[in-house]
Amino acid sequence: MAEDTTDQPDVRREVQRRNSNDNVVFIGGKPFMNYVTGVVMQFTTQNSKEIVVKARGKFISRAVDVAEVASRRFLENTCDIGKIEIGSEEFKNKEGKQIRVSTIEITLNKK
Repeated sequence: MAEDTTDQPDVRREVQRRNSNDNVVFIGGKPFMNYVTGVVMQFTTQNSKEIVVKARGKFISRAVDVAEVASRRFLENTCDIGKIEIGSEEFKNKEGKQIRVSTIEITLNKK
């Protein structure tokens, strides 16, 4: 019989992390419309009330475009752009040098 591990803190944290990422679309190098479709699908098939579009560095402008096209063209009168957060992350690159990269999070809310 399998042991129930839901009371262990690490398992609960992992479940919360997965659930919190269910409504997040991370923008990268895939074709633009893949991300727009992902946002639209989250609102229509997953019936999400809120979607967060996240990007870093050179993909920030693409994230803005995805949020605008999804909300104004495909989800017209269905969602609004809500909170927009900007920031930066610092990490070490392959050579060990500290690098700072800009980030953006755009929240789309269902009306």
